[in-house]
Amino acid sequence: MFDWYVFASFVGYLLVMLGIGFFFSSRQTSLDDYYLGGRRMNKWVVALSAQASDMSGWLLMGLPGAIFVGGFSEAWIGIGLLIGTYLNWKIVAYRLRCYSQKCGDSITIPDFICNRFRDKLGVSRIVAALIILVFFTFYTASGFVSAAKLFTSTFGVPETVSIFGSQVSGYSLCLWIGAVVVVSYTLLGGYMAVCWTDFIQGTLMFVAIVLIPAIVVCDAGGFAATVDKLNEINPYLQSLFTNAFTHKAAGLVGLVSCMAWGLGYFGMPHILVRFMSIGNPAEVKGSRRIAMSWVTISLGAAVVIGLVFHLYLQQHRLTLADVGGDPEKMFMVMINGIFSSGFAARLFAGILLSAIMAAIMSTADSQLLVSASSFTNDLYKIVFRKKASNTELIRVSRITVGVVALVAVCMSMNTESDFFKVVMKMVSFAWAGFGASFGPVILLALFWRRTTLAGAIAGMASGAATCFIWKFGLSANPALVAAHPVFALYELAPGFAIAFAATVVCSLATKKPSKDVYDEFDLVAGLADEKRRAQI
Repeated sequence: MFDWYVFASFVGYLLVMLGIGFFFSSRQTSLDDYYLGGRRMNKWVVALSAQASDMSGWLLMGLPGAIFVGGFSEAWIGIGLLIGTYLNWKIVAYRLRCYSQKCGDSITIPDFICNRFRDKLGVSRIVAALIILVFFTFYTASGFVSAAKLFTSTFGVPETVSIFGSQVSGYSLCLWIGAVVVVSYTLLGGYMAVCWTDFIQGTLMFVAIVLIPAIVVCDAGGFAATVDKLNEINPYLQSLFTNAFTHKAAGLVGLVSCMAWGLGYFGMPHILVRFMSIGNPAEVKGSRRIAMSWVTISLGAAVVIGLVFHLYLQQHRLTLADVGGDPEKMFMVMINGIFSSGFAARLFAGILLSAIMAAIMSTADSQLLVSASSFTNDLYKIVFRKKASNTELIRVSRITVGVVALVAVCMSMNTESDFFKVVMKMVSFAWAGFGASFGPVILLALFWRRTTLAGAIAGMASGAATCFIWKFGLSANPALVAAHPVFALYELAPGFAIAFAATVVCSLATKKPSKDVYDEFDLVAGLADEKRRAQI
């Protein structure tokens, strides 16, 4: 039976998001406004927007699903992400904010790389833009898959739906609905709309992800009782070093793979642009504290959700097969079960379920906007229309948003592939691609004055290529992995290492940067030193 109360909550939430888009639609007068909000975002908006756009549906679906299957040993991913988040805010945020403005007032990551290395031909800009377009298409597709799972689970959408007399896939219909909503408000309001909706969505995600496991723990009799009952279900569920499914100890390859997730932060364009947009660089410290509080509690709660779902099933005498067989849908199942009857309960359930949509939208909108900015500012303007007006560039950006979303939807409809129907797999690949392609280059560009243009291009290209070869070639070969377990390593780790080495080697093998590049670097480094002294 269709739940109109939950549907009403969803519609109300989506209308608020679209309303924010309309509000900011008339306030975008320049590319700087559309892509960076005029560099005037406050610390709260930047912090919550960065973390909400970071986590996506992965936080409420992918990570709990992995914890449910593998137990607490899968929490090493969260530990790696927590460390990476802190280091990104601590060592990258302030310097990137200052450097990007001093360096030709750069408004995109490709823009910054090009200006930092005085790339007159724009080769680095084109390479970076292509990498962004490729990997963000995979990342956006993961968001649309999350949305489809949310709609099908929440509203009980059947496998086929009759529309105007034609039978269409219910899953495909849900994909299109999610894509249309995300694209609509991204097109309207640009960066300001994305950041403010992310702020609201980050708050909603936080409430939902803390409330639901707290209720299950209370129903179980408290924290101590929960621990005891989980041990009765499976003594390995709460082991940090033993997989609950295989009962095997977590090996070195597995631990390194999980911790390597933290390296991805240094290369995430949609997070790095948040650093570039903060109004006052001095507010970076405050933003870091807000962001770390949010992400620490949220990751911890996501881990707890994956564990206590075992208890939830036991309490309701259910099996995973009884609730659809997909552990990535557990959050929806728990919300619907806990708030199952009554007008107020179902409305509140709709609000909490909207948190999943919030997680999806907060990342997908950022990915679409960064993809559009990269194509428009770093490809279209450089290669095709060097004299294009701001109005034309914003129009092309909006068209790009639609095209990237369309390709992502088409990819997501490939339900026969395990890769395209599992959120965690798509997210992990896109995360690796960005971390390996941009992470080493960004770190070296900010902290090593000897880095050259050739080194940056070599690093980006080798990082991206390694991820593709490792993921779809080496680690996809069971015989090779069995003979050499190192090839089971998460592709981000070898990709990051190879890209870092390529950047350093090629930089040392080519001519030193010019004096003005050194002077600019030293100026920004001096600003960073002044900040550190002020904090002491």
